Amino acid sequence: MSRPWPPAGVRPAFKGEQAAVKLADRVEHLPPYVFASLAARIAARRAQGDTVINFGMGDPDLPMDPPLVEAVCAAAHDPASHRYPNYFGLPELRQAIAAWYGERFGVDLNPDSEVLPLIGSKEGIAHAMLAFCDPGDRVLIPNPSYPAYRYGALLASAEPCDMPLCAANGFLPDLDALDRDLPPRTRVLWLNYPNNPTGAVADLAFFARVVAFARRHEIFVAHDNPYSEICFDGYRAPSILQVPGAREVAVEFHSLSKSYSMAGLRVGMIVGNAQVVEALGRVKSNLDSGVPTVVQRTAVAALTGDQAGIATRNAIYAARRDRLVAALNTAGIAAQPPQGSLYIWGQTPAGVSAQAFADRLFAEAAIVVTPGTSFGSGGAGYFRLSLTVPDTEVAEAVRRLAGLRF
Repeated sequence: MSRPWPPAGVRPAFKGEQAAVKLADRVEHLPPYVFASLAARIAARRAQGDTVINFGMGDPDLPMDPPLVEAVCAAAHDPASHRYPNYFGLPELRQAIAAWYGERFGVDLNPDSEVLPLIGSKEGIAHAMLAFCDPGDRVLIPNPSYPAYRYGALLASAEPCDMPLCAANGFLPDLDALDRDLPPRTRVLWLNYPNNPTGAVADLAFFARVVAFARRHEIFVAHDNPYSEICFDGYRAPSILQVPGAREVAVEFHSLSKSYSMAGLRVGMIVGNAQVVEALGRVKSNLDSGVPTVVQRTAVAALTGDQAGIATRNAIYAARRDRLVAALNTAGIAAQPPQGSLYIWGQTPAGVSAQAFADRLFAEAAIVVTPGTSFGSGGAGYFRLSLTVPDTEVAEAVRRLAGLRF
């Protein structure tokens, strides 16, 4: 049985409150992770006997392909997998990642210096800030964005600086505005396309502008690209590393969680600039013992095996997307079908805040969506809905939405 976090009767003490233990400032300023708090609310509602439909998290419900399950079992039966893993990843995994990037994006990576496996990309995103930043350095964080970018900067004692993403600009950052008013001591620019939470996409011409911007201002770009394989309507996501010279100023994070439904195994990678990859490897080897060998061998099987499962899963996600967008629109809620990612980014009705909208859906229909403000102030007036819910629950959510009007 899963247990809530923090444990019952325990909660973080924030600055200004009396606390029995003096915590580091970086932790006192760190709120509980939004999805951990959400899980507690859902558990309480289910304990009352209600059937809650949870569109809150992007946790793939579709299983791994059977050959990958077999790969897990085979690796687990090998006694060599029971020992400590290689700190920097099995050579065959690094080679598989490099080969996959070459085939998928036409990017030629050195598996020994430009590839590092991660215990899921979220871990690498947070630890990368320790390699990138000194206390007081500034980090450009998209607003709204995946919370790990901001919290990783805070844990490194760096200063997150908001980079607004607006619908009028296709939820892309305004590079011209940043050119005119870049905060001093800016070290890193975070990007993520296909985007979480907005579902926005970017083309290679945009990434070329980003690389030129980074060169001009002598900053580094970290592109988080875990949704590159979750695309619809003929769109195919690029990698920033396809831009000539990008590796001089950029790295890219990727993950097998979404594209191969391997979220529970925790494996991802950072690729690109060799100096940054080496630095992150130094940080990680002092903080963790590497990706479990069973997981690494399964990742090799995923990257080198039959890729047909990706298209099969995408077709299921696209059908859910279309059904949910239509139901939302019928209920008077504005939403557009995304070309990439696992998320619908909808607008709340006029005059209704993001939190109030999410609360009403939860109270009246036992439907969970994530308020846009969970991803930053730029999410005001929006909500995020994940496509990682079984079809039977999608059908029930559509039925419940039909009984609501906004």
